[in-house]
Amino acid sequence: MNNDLNQLHPYPFEKLAALKAGITPPQSLEHIALSIGEPKHLPPAFVLRALSDNLDRLANYPATKGLPELRKAIARWADQRFNLCQKLDPETQVLPVNGTREALFAFAQAVIDRSASDPLVVCPNPFYQIYEGAAFLAGATPHFLNCSATNHFIPNFAEVPASVWQQCQLLYLCSPGNPTGAVMSSAQLQQLIELADRYDFVIASDECYSELYQHENQAPAGLLEACSDMGRNDYRRCVVFHSLSKRSNLPGLRSGFVAGDADILGKFLQYRTYHGCAMPVPTQLASVAAWQDENHVLANRDAYRAKFDAVLNILDGCLDVERPEAGFYLWPKLPILGEEFAQRLFAEQNITVLPGAYLARDADTGNPAEYYVRMALVATEAECIDAAHRIRHFVKSL
Repeated sequence: MNNDLNQLHPYPFEKLAALKAGITPPQSLEHIALSIGEPKHLPPAFVLRALSDNLDRLANYPATKGLPELRKAIARWADQRFNLCQKLDPETQVLPVNGTREALFAFAQAVIDRSASDPLVVCPNPFYQIYEGAAFLAGATPHFLNCSATNHFIPNFAEVPASVWQQCQLLYLCSPGNPTGAVMSSAQLQQLIELADRYDFVIASDECYSELYQHENQAPAGLLEACSDMGRNDYRRCVVFHSLSKRSNLPGLRSGFVAGDADILGKFLQYRTYHGCAMPVPTQLASVAAWQDENHVLANRDAYRAKFDAVLNILDGCLDVERPEAGFYLWPKLPILGEEFAQRLFAEQNITVLPGAYLARDADTGNPAEYYVRMALVATEAECIDAAHRIRHFVKSL
C-alpha cells in the first residue's frame, strides 16, 4: 500500500460519529443537523428537467475536456461574474470537473513535483480537509497558516518566512472561507499573486462559496478577478475552483469547473484523461442550464439571509458570534471547548454541530479552532429557528 495513506487523519465526520457514540439524545426533540455543509434548499426544477430530458445521452462516452457548450457557458458566467478584462478561452482555460472536492484533491497530484526536496503545500488553518490529504498523497508536506479572530480569519501572509515560500509549490486559498466565511479582497489576492511570481508557486483558489454572500452590491472578489485588476491576461500560476453544489443546491450533481492558467490546465487535463473522471453528458447539459441562470441563485441568497437574520437575532447576547461575510456557516467562539460543547449539545438538545478542532491542526500556540464549532444553516428556516432557541437554552445552562 501507499505509505502516505498512513499520514491521513480520520475525516472530521468520523471523529464526530465517535464523539456522539453511546449517547442517547432526548427523544422528545427532533434531531437537527447543523454539522454537514449539504444544502437542503430545493434544486432548480429546470436543471432537473435538463438532466432527465437527456438521460439517453448516457449511451455516450463523455470527453474529459467536456462539451464545448458547457465550457462556453462556464466562461461566459465567469467573465460576467468577475468582470474579467481578458475573457476566458473555453478551449484552453476552462475544464469541467466532478465537483470541487474531487478537483482540489486531483490538482495537487498533477502540480506537485515529487523530485524536489521537501515540497510544501501551504493552506489556511482551519481548512477544508481535502487540502491536507491532497498534499500528503502528492508527496508533499502541508504547512498551515492560522486563521483567528485577531487576523480576521485570513492568514497573515506577510509573516510567512521566505524559507516557506521558497519550498512552497502550491498554495490553497479558500475565500469565502470554510468554516469562517471570511473573504479576501482583490488587493490581498494581488499580493499573493506577486508572491507566486517571486517564488514560483501555483495558487489554487477554492471559491465554491462565492455566490452565497450577504449584500448584493458586495460580491466576493475572486482570484481571476484580482489578476484582471492587475492587467494580467494570462492568469499565470492562478487556478480557481467553482461548483454548483452551494450556488445552485446541487451537491449530488457533482458538477463544477476549474479555470485559469492555460499551461497548467493543459497538464491537468492530461492527468484527468488517465484519471478517468469525465463528467456524464446528462450532467454536463444540466450544468449548462444552471450556469446560464442567476434568478435561482438570487433566491438562494435571500433564503440564507432570512435564516441568518432569524438565528442571529435569537443568539444575540448568548454566544460570541458574528454574521459571516459569505457562506452559510456560523463560527461562534465558545465558553468551553468545542468538543465538549458539541457532545453536550447533542446529548441535551439533539442538535449536531461540528467541533472546530476537527477542521484544524495543532500549531505552536495550540489548535486555533478548539473553542469554536461550525454550524451550517442548511436546514429549513423553521428548523434553524428551533435549533437557535435550543442552543440559547443550552448556553444559558452552562
